Amino acid sequence: MTTYKELLAQKEALDKQIADAMKTESKSALATVHALIAEFGFTAQQVFPWKPAGVKAPAKYRDPDSGATWSGRGKPPKWIADKDRGQFEIQ
Repeated sequence: MTTYKELLAQKEALDKQIADAMKTESKSALATVHALIAEFGFTAQQVFPWKPAGVKAPAKYRDPDSGATWSGRGKPPKWIADKDRGQFEIQ
């Protein structure tokens, strides 16, 4: 039967093999990504699309009395709470 210390040594050896394999394969993967970007002329925005922080969701509902709007996210404002939202939808 394998002892605890022997198992720990095996685990340590496997962890090293895993780290080495990941390092080698990640280099290869990155080279492939670079080659594809160069081949097709992708921009950083195309590869890593992002939305600037602080951009609000578009309004889905409008209060006809005050003109206030709500995106439908988060806690509903008082003017729409507990009411049929269909009548407030922005067309």
